[in-house]
Amino acid sequence: MTKRPDYVYVTYIGASAETVWDALTSEELTAQFWGHSNVSTWEPGQPWEHVRTDGSGIADVSGRVVESERPTRLAITFEDPAGGTAPASLVTFRIEEYKDIVKLSIVHENIPTAEDAEAAALGWAAVGSNLKSLLEIGKVLPQAPWDMHAQVRDAQMRSKS
Repeated sequence: MTKRPDYVYVTYIGASAETVWDALTSEELTAQFWGHSNVSTWEPGQPWEHVRTDGSGIADVSGRVVESERPTRLAITFEDPAGGTAPASLVTFRIEEYKDIVKLSIVHENIPTAEDAEAAALGWAAVGSNLKSLLEIGKVLPQAPWDMHAQVRDAQMRSKS
């Protein structure tokens, strides 16, 4: 059996652990830095949804809250809300406070495919950068970082044809 890929993203943020936790679990703040609202009660066993901010109510990702230890640890499954066949992957946010900063580690385990792992690497770096900017300077990056990756991918596809 082949091991499914994992991805780890680490950043340091000039904020308290509580502030980072609140940003990760707030519908309003996730809408700002993630481009989707993360909706849940954040209690273990409860569902969570990654809902588009366009008013459609469509959840592009869903899952369950596995662990919720405010303000240091949050673990959620990532699943296809349409009920696809791929097993759920697990995302764990570890928040470690050190004086006036925190170390935020995002560990995404059991990613279904190598293509999904590549998307996770681009996505978590974009989300983490946008979160850091929002918490440190009060606003997200001037362009959505994930749009950059889509533009590069589209250009590569055009050059292959």
